[in-house]
Amino acid sequence: MLSTPGIGSGLDVNGIVSQLMSIERRPLLALDNKEARQQTQLTAFGTLKGALSSFQSSLASLTSPAKFSAISAAISDTSLASVSASSSAVTGNYDVEIQSLAQSQKLKSANFASTSTAIGSGTLTIQFGTYSGGTFTLNPDKAAQAITISPTDSSLAGIRDAINKADAGISASVVNDGSGDRLVIASKDTGLSNALKITVTDDDGNNTDNSGLSQLAYDASIGGTSNLTETVAASNAEMVIDGIPISKASNTITDAIEGVTFNLLKAEIGTTTTLSINRNTAGIEKAVSNFVNSYNELNQTITDLSKYNAETKQASILTGDFTVRALQNQLRNALSEPLKTAGGGLSILAEIGVSFQEDGSLKLDSSKLSNVVNDVNKDISTLFASVGKTSDSLVSFVSATSDTVNGNYQLDISQLATQGTAIGSTPAALTISAGVNDTLDLTINGTSASIILAAGTYDADSLAAEIQSKINGESTFNSNNLSVNVTQSAGTLTITSDQYGSSSSVEITGGNAELDLFGTAVETTGLDVAGKINGISAIGSGQTLTGTGNSEGLVLQITGGNTGSRGSIDFAHGFAAKLDQVINKMLDGKLIDNRIEGINAKIDDINDQRESLTRRLEDVEKRIRAQFSALDTMIASMTQTSTFLQQQLSRLPTIDNN
Repeated sequence: MLSTPGIGSGLDVNGIVSQLMSIERRPLLALDNKEARQQTQLTAFGTLKGALSSFQSSLASLTSPAKFSAISAAISDTSLASVSASSSAVTGNYDVEIQSLAQSQKLKSANFASTSTAIGSGTLTIQFGTYSGGTFTLNPDKAAQAITISPTDSSLAGIRDAINKADAGISASVVNDGSGDRLVIASKDTGLSNALKITVTDDDGNNTDNSGLSQLAYDASIGGTSNLTETVAASNAEMVIDGIPISKASNTITDAIEGVTFNLLKAEIGTTTTLSINRNTAGIEKAVSNFVNSYNELNQTITDLSKYNAETKQASILTGDFTVRALQNQLRNALSEPLKTAGGGLSILAEIGVSFQEDGSLKLDSSKLSNVVNDVNKDISTLFASVGKTSDSLVSFVSATSDTVNGNYQLDISQLATQGTAIGSTPAALTISAGVNDTLDLTINGTSASIILAAGTYDADSLAAEIQSKINGESTFNSNNLSVNVTQSAGTLTITSDQYGSSSSVEITGGNAELDLFGTAVETTGLDVAGKINGISAIGSGQTLTGTGNSEGLVLQITGGNTGSRGSIDFAHGFAAKLDQVINKMLDGKLIDNRIEGINAKIDDINDQRESLTRRLEDVEKRIRAQFSALDTMIASMTQTSTFLQQQLSRLPTIDNN
């Protein structure tokens, strides 16, 4: 047996086998070419999927009506204030004078030798309100806060840190004025109604003297204890708008002119500047232009992947692909079907100058768009976002889902939402005595806690404010975002939960002040709104009503009014919202993924065929090599025989015929 092919025969066995195998491998090359085409298609669908995702991302802002808010605000002297406007603002010009800025109250302590000087321990109770005529009136919207000063925190620096850590609506700092260190306490919020009243429960047993923690007591009302000194008075922002005086607690003012927000920066008495509210047409036009450009980018990607060049007779990788055709049809149908119930005076894109061209791209007529934007009777947001237009001002559209069917819906309300209440059965006692009638146990919307009222003599309004402040400041309620409103009528107190609906309730469950303040309270659980949308019962929760049937997912808020017929809601998914839903189905509904999975399956099948063919070719090559090896051996043997015969013949005697 010869170890080297061809050595016996002189034949180029390796070359012959290589050429024969190259012919045998032609099916393998065909598989490689087939896989390369499948990989190209896979890349193409990946590109298409990415283009759809990018276009969907560009739609996100257009699905919100706020994107099409057509109002802008500007102020002549930007050093005085910055301004902004929402869609509810009315166009026009206003004369504005800023007379003073709102300030927060600041208090200082006496001088202490150093920040490590021991002051005292106990509890600081912080209340917010207004000082006027020697009396302090609680701010019912600001909860009272208690800050515990432990013995380990009783130094000047420790008290400062404990106050800041408590996040109780005040801040503390230490200032050295050259003669010693002072504690400075400031209200975090500006305005007259956020002045401070600080009462002390001093561990030394005396809450009003000028030693221990009592040194931080502050009550500027007549008869109060003020061991701190006011350095900056609480004050409101004062401004004049078109001759009308405005006084607000904050330098950020949102309710002086509907839809306009002022951020006051500087006061200049006697200086008038102009506020201009105009339609922001440029913003809307840019949003529509961006939509057209984004769609055209997607269309170009689809065209590049699927076009056929008639001149060169060259097809693209996805030319004629049924998935691409289905995708194109769905996109174009979504943009072509009129929105008959949009409610904004517009139903098709052509009305704002957006139309299809022969190549499937969109064209924008800017002048036509500008005319519509400047028409106060047209609302472009309804062409793009999912918007419901209500005919009743006390009924507002909240949201909808993809299941909500476009339509005009009639609304009937059979029950308005109410809040849980507890109403006293007798006028409240106005004198609160510590340990006698100063505690109340309450359950608000299912959460229970107790409060302790400050001892003192009240009038009915200040007592209501004290109860509200303590309830809203109680950490158990506060941490669960629970709050109440406490009012009085002829001395009888009412506690009302801020929440609406069947989960809204106020229960007075005990405490030594229960009978003195409420007698036997009448407690009423809140009710959910109830009604029908297009004659079908809707689901009420608090003040929101959620539709069923065709109005599935339609959420409305009913904030008041009467029972009975409440008008109609024109609802439609705008084109951006429709496209978003269509693309969701394309991406999540497996339209493209199924094709990708199919291509991957074909590639896997090709790999299986390649492996099988490779194994067969290995066997074929072995067989061919074995055959040529046998041939080589046979030829080598024949060559040896020939050589031997030649040698023998050469030894035979020569016959001389002469």
